[in-house]
Amino acid sequence: MSWTPAEPMVSIKNVHKSFGDLHVLKGISLDVMKGDVICIIGPSGSGKSTLIRCVNALNDIQKGSIKVEGIEVNDPKLDKLQLRRKVGMVFQQYNLFPHRTALQNVMMAPVRVLKQDKSIAEETARALIKKVRLEGKEDAYPGELSGGQQQRVAIARSLAMQPDVILFDEVTAALDPETVGEVLETIKDLAEDGMTCILVTHEMGFAREVADHIYFTDRGIIVEHGPPETFFQNAKDSRTKEFLSQIL
Repeated sequence: MSWTPAEPMVSIKNVHKSFGDLHVLKGISLDVMKGDVICIIGPSGSGKSTLIRCVNALNDIQKGSIKVEGIEVNDPKLDKLQLRRKVGMVFQQYNLFPHRTALQNVMMAPVRVLKQDKSIAEETARALIKKVRLEGKEDAYPGELSGGQQQRVAIARSLAMQPDVILFDEVTAALDPETVGEVLETIKDLAEDGMTCILVTHEMGFAREVADHIYFTDRGIIVEHGPPETFFQNAKDSRTKEFLSQIL
């Protein structure tokens, strides 16, 4: 099961997912190469968040295959901890521990899960807090931080596990407009550093600027995809055109 960077880091093939009678994903396939920044866009309820939750084994799938660096996510014997060391995830809600400081929030998983020495974990956490432009906020509690700052702590926390790919699920959706930019700037820095990123987003300007490839989903299928310049200027499918006309 040796994986090489010449192959897709994340390979999604004919994935189907239902919740009861609701068929949410209807045969989705896409590949993500190492260092790619992929944006998944589409109307609410089109399956975007469900798809990336399947990549991290937060949702199971009924049919198809999802491989991360050659590991089959749909394998009943999957070691989820091993998978989640490779795949970080940042959610719409930051889910920080309210009674722990920013620094402690970032240090927790490396110490508890990776069994890192505390001094090493702290050194790494301080560097990551600086990386997400929150130097000086190490000792602040989540309640003392703005939504945008909390979201950046959540990104640092995800990075602390040294993942190979990070999934971002509508990470700016709950933020005030003035803090959205700082979070997008942080993600842009990561993309420029070569981090493999899969983003579900409704920030079209950001998608246009940062994505290598954009996928438009509607009603559980990928309707259209392409690099930003062709996707935004020459959308072919009527559903894509209608969606873009409403939000651009």
